[in-house]
Amino acid sequence: MSIYERAQKATLLSRLAETPSWLIFVTGPRQSGKTTLVQQALNAVDRPCLYLAIDAPGPNIDPAFISRDATGAVIPIGQSALPVARQPNAEWLVRQWERARFEADRSDRGFVLVLDEIQKIPNWSETVKGLWDADRIASRPLHVVLLGSAPLLMQKGLTESLTGRFETIRLSHWSYSEMSAAFGFNLDQYIYFGGYPGAAPLIAEEERWRSYVLGALVSTSIERDVLALQRVDKPILMKRLFDMSAAYSGRELAYNKMLGQLQDAGNTTTLARYLDLMSRVGLVAGLTKYASQPVGRGSTPKLNVLNTALMSASSDYTFHEATADRTYWGRLVESAVGAHLFNTRGSRTGLYYWRDGSNEVDFVLARADRLAAIEVKSGKRRSTQTGFRKFENRFRKSGRAVSRIAVGENDIQLAEFLATPASDWLDSS
Repeated sequence: MSIYERAQKATLLSRLAETPSWLIFVTGPRQSGKTTLVQQALNAVDRPCLYLAIDAPGPNIDPAFISRDATGAVIPIGQSALPVARQPNAEWLVRQWERARFEADRSDRGFVLVLDEIQKIPNWSETVKGLWDADRIASRPLHVVLLGSAPLLMQKGLTESLTGRFETIRLSHWSYSEMSAAFGFNLDQYIYFGGYPGAAPLIAEEERWRSYVLGALVSTSIERDVLALQRVDKPILMKRLFDMSAAYSGRELAYNKMLGQLQDAGNTTTLARYLDLMSRVGLVAGLTKYASQPVGRGSTPKLNVLNTALMSASSDYTFHEATADRTYWGRLVESAVGAHLFNTRGSRTGLYYWRDGSNEVDFVLARADRLAAIEVKSGKRRSTQTGFRKFENRFRKSGRAVSRIAVGENDIQLAEFLATPASDWLDSS
């Protein structure tokens, strides 16, 4: 099977075709394909390049990817100038950048420097800032691409030292369309097994698949991307909160109820912060209730995994058991819709839920004066018409354009909905 190419490759190639004006930051949760996408783009671009994987042991070169200079000769990238056990530091980074500058200055096509796992270098952002600013003064034709597997640490460095100097290319979890095209997933398989490409070959062995998702993805995301990089006073609590969020995905759960079920739970502010951290690394989100005015952190969140593999792997259901249980499958479908909306909504669009007594709307997309109320019908016995009418009557009075989107049964088919980015529903409403 040929290697699948995500749409963001074209975006990266477009940026590399421009005069370098900003650092290019490729971001996304673990196993969203950042490194693969960048290497695919470099193999396609007609320009010399230097690819550095900061965390590679020994000689720093990927045999499947060869960096080349302006003449087409291979650049020996290795870390042989440093002891193998020594972590690359700012001095090492400056030396590699100088090599890239030399190649850029002698090339009539410019040069591309890629720094993968850049967060492994202490004080990387301050060093990059000084080097990048000097290159801009010199009008050097050097593109620099940054990526790493620790989104919280990367974002901290970018916002603290590199404000105004970078553009972001965001990768989300893989969509249904992508998993179908790359791995032949049907809709039910995507709903249950989710959008992790590395786990896709394991779905025929469900216990092995489950162990991989929980061990290689969940534990790594929590321990390396959150606990190792942020002050978390109660790490066991965060892990328990993830387990609870996966079990209750698709449901509203008040913070005081969480406190009642979690031992050593601290307070609601702690839980809200931990949910925010986990959403930023692509695990789970706590959606807030939609209101005309901002709602504080104390409001009841609606929990939603950001990749349904996280819900399935954490449950006791096999694939066949899940599809046979109408209630559980309905929650899984609703979680898939919520994850899709969260992952594709764009930076200008908010995602919420709404409830007033027994009247509810599963999801609300909001941008400027436009609202889209989204109802997911799978596995539900209740009528959703009343909730939408109440929602529409309340918020249309304030001058907002309100549209209704029903997913499932005789309305918009689930496969069609999952193939359409969230922002498109607001644009077409």
